Amino acid sequence: MSAIRALRFYLRAKTTSVWRYALSETLQGLLGWIPSVVGVGVRGVAYKSFLVAEGLPAIEDHVRLHRTEDIRLGRGVYLDHGVYLHGGAGGLRIGAGAWIMAGCRLQVFNFRGIEQAGIRIGQRTFVGEGTIMRGQGGITIGDQVLFGPRVQVLAVNHVFADPARPIMEQGITATGIRIDDGCWIGAGAIILDGVTIGRHACIGAGAVVTASVPAHSLAVGVPARVVRDLQREPLDPPEGPVYSGGMEELG
Repeated sequence: MSAIRALRFYLRAKTTSVWRYALSETLQGLLGWIPSVVGVGVRGVAYKSFLVAEGLPAIEDHVRLHRTEDIRLGRGVYLDHGVYLHGGAGGLRIGAGAWIMAGCRLQVFNFRGIEQAGIRIGQRTFVGEGTIMRGQGGITIGDQVLFGPRVQVLAVNHVFADPARPIMEQGITATGIRIDDGCWIGAGAIILDGVTIGRHACIGAGAVVTASVPAHSLAVGVPARVVRDLQREPLDPPEGPVYSGGMEELG
């Protein structure tokens, strides 16, 4: 690949407008490192010049944003330290009151032009530290979904049907992933392409989900299998104290 073609590919991945790219990269370079509430306030105001956001988003230091024309943030969204958002054709939309915690990487990166690509996260969803989402096939996440740390949601898969060819040359499939309202995805779980997880389902820590999970189910293991219907067989209440509340001011 020539240097010019490589540069074009790079810019196409990062932006659809050189001017927007120059503005966003300049402001992120100048302001992205500022720590504490001062930096959050400065970025909340300045980044609206290149980012579509309702109200003033709360963006911590060392957050990186690419293809910002494809990113939409609802009111009250919080992006923690070191978050990486990479938009692309199909868009990356984060609903009001959602929290994206430290080190998360959410990437659409749709350079193949896949029609259903994109990432859509509902309102008041909490995405735990270090979570990775790849949205080539489309990821739709409902409201009030809880992700533990280091979850992987991968709406893309590689074809390896031809043993004579490198897998890199055989293309991908990208069906999409849906996670409905009120689910809990345990720490380290991996959700693979083509899966739907029904509302209020629970996925155990470390599970590898290769098939859809019904609503109100508990699924665990590798590969994950449903071990309990939480409506027909509710769990016993915890023996110890249960702590709740404390976040009412966040809406």
